[in-house]
Amino acid sequence: ILAYSPLYISRKGEWVKLNVVSGRVQGKGVVMSLEGITDPDQVLPLIGSELAITKEQLKPTANDEFYWSQLIGLTVINEKDETLGVVDSLHETGANDVLVVKNKEQKTEQLIPFVMEEVVQLVDLDAQVIRVDWELDY
Repeated sequence: ILAYSPLYISRKGEWVKLNVVSGRVQGKGVVMSLEGITDPDQVLPLIGSELAITKEQLKPTANDEFYWSQLIGLTVINEKDETLGVVDSLHETGANDVLVVKNKEQKTEQLIPFVMEEVVQLVDLDAQVIRVDWELDY
């Protein structure tokens, strides 16, 4: 997070732009100096706030790498061209990421391991499709 500046911080439902002056990792957290924040009392309301960056600040990915935000909303189909649903969210499990695929018509939710080549056969961002080796009834 220290490599990105500016950062955007959620304040009362709005995103506020803040420039990072310096910072360091400390324990399980990050301590940083932000432009315009000079008094410890100014920091207290910011503790625990959500941080964000713009999409343009993200580094390009390799052909077989994807940001989660790129996958959310993609249609998931299997090798039989059956539509399983749409990626609603993802979860990190330690072993691999998991796609949460929701089918509104059938009112179902499937958890599909995001394992390239074994389960995920293709991710086509242009076509907005993920092809998987997965059945409707798994």
